[in-house]
Amino acid sequence: MVALALPDQDIINRIFHIRGLKVMLDRDLAEMYGVETRVLKQAVRRNMSRFPEDFMFEMTPEELDHWRSHFVTSNSEKMGLRYPPFCFTEQGVAMLSSVLNSDTAIQVNIQIIRVFARMKQLLLDNKDLQLKMEQLEKVVSKHDKEILAIFNAVKKLIEQPAKQREPIGFPYPGKK
Repeated sequence: MVALALPDQDIINRIFHIRGLKVMLDRDLAEMYGVETRVLKQAVRRNMSRFPEDFMFEMTPEELDHWRSHFVTSNSEKMGLRYPPFCFTEQGVAMLSSVLNSDTAIQVNIQIIRVFARMKQLLLDNKDLQLKMEQLEKVVSKHDKEILAIFNAVKKLIEQPAKQREPIGFPYPGKK
């Protein structure tokens, strides 16, 4: 088996949000698998029954134009997409290893699936943290109101003019 190690950040940088889904583009996957994009697309087209729309879809020309508009330069090395790419969801990426059936594809897929899993875990961890922050905010908000009430009461006491009070105790004869 081929021991291939791509840095997680390289994989993360190739995950995009299109149609509200996290996807990877055919050309990025082809590069990671060490095959030409046309070879990857050909393998997918021969096995279309394995790729329902929630696994893989092709960008529309409008989406491709929108995609290109986000990048200043459009050369073939960067974001220069000439044809609408196939966009693979996490499930589609997993299916690709069975279609390409190479050791490299299997190793790369394992890494990609692990990155997707870590991303999901980060989202779950952030939701837990967000919930705890909201709970803390409610407690602090309640305390803020109570502290404000105390400050207002102290302020009223300070602002009240001092009343002349009758002396306490028994009157001393000859003194008023």
